[in-house]
Amino acid sequence: MTDQRRALAVLYEQHVGRATTLAQLLTGDDHVAEDVAQEAFVRTAGRFAHLRQPDAFPAYLRRTVVNLCRARFRRQRLERDWLRRQDRRQPASHPSFDPDERAVVWDAIESLPWRQRAAIVLRYYEDLPHSEIAGLLGCSVGATESLLSRAITTLRTTMTEEDVR
Repeated sequence: MTDQRRALAVLYEQHVGRATTLAQLLTGDDHVAEDVAQEAFVRTAGRFAHLRQPDAFPAYLRRTVVNLCRARFRRQRLERDWLRRQDRRQPASHPSFDPDERAVVWDAIESLPWRQRAAIVLRYYEDLPHSEIAGLLGCSVGATESLLSRAITTLRTTMTEEDVR
């Protein structure tokens, strides 16, 4: 194995697990998360030689994961809008989910709008400061604080203390 391939393998081992977890938290789907993480790694590693700061690889990878998840949610929204306009005589089949398989807290987080969910995941899972979250989501720090505040308020109203116990 060449040094370049070995370095790429080490980079993969160090960062793809965390990228997959981030994608899973943003999408709520293990299989999609794996696809997103792989795609993000390929895109970021392909530009690795051109990075001004190679130590910033995790930040570039994280940003790519967030952008790919955002694009996926936009595409899903377009598909839902298209389906709503179609003839409703034949209902589309939806996979059934067993509510007992998911934790109550994660259910509540998944019900949040995508930007609020992303803000919550980036703040409380990735432990990023508001300024970095703002950069990843393409908004101001004030907008990030507003997203977090609305998300927390929604979570508090939808979940009771009994749900969490």
